[in-house]
Amino acid sequence: MSLDDYPLLKKYFSRHSQLRKRHIAQKSSSVWYRTIDKVRAEVVNQPKLLLQDMRSKINPVLEPGGYYPHHNLYYLVSDKWDLEVLGGLLLSRIAQAFVEAYSVRMRGGTLRFQAQYLKQIRVPDPDAIGVKLSNSLKRAFRARDIEAATSAAASAYGIDLVEYELEV
Repeated sequence: MSLDDYPLLKKYFSRHSQLRKRHIAQKSSSVWYRTIDKVRAEVVNQPKLLLQDMRSKINPVLEPGGYYPHHNLYYLVSDKWDLEVLGGLLLSRIAQAFVEAYSVRMRGGTLRFQAQYLKQIRVPDPDAIGVKLSNSLKRAFRARDIEAATSAAASAYGIDLVEYELEV
């Protein structure tokens, strides 16, 4: 993409010389105007799970397509997962435990749900989750029922909740 292809944007950016002082601009002077975050326009129309960066509890939300997430809003897209099933897994206390184990906890108990921490969450193979269990995870996700999500997720992971003292 060349800024010359967008003359009005080029004019606007040129009037704001402080943009050239940004670290990203000094690092790559030929594309001084680019954003820090990579923009993937192809995800706009894809369904995605959204995760807010700073929260005390994991709270995945389904966005059916049409919007581009930014400003500390992380997203997951998949060709393999039914996103409501994955959303049920992520809504569970098991996913919460993964995030608490890896994430930075801010003052007041707020967790950071950044990409490097979200990538640490391990999920079962979607093909190994049967229809009945998939439906349970979907229902829990749609109802925002953390207890039901945790119970279904424990089955998907093969975890005995009593043995690991995770409350349902």
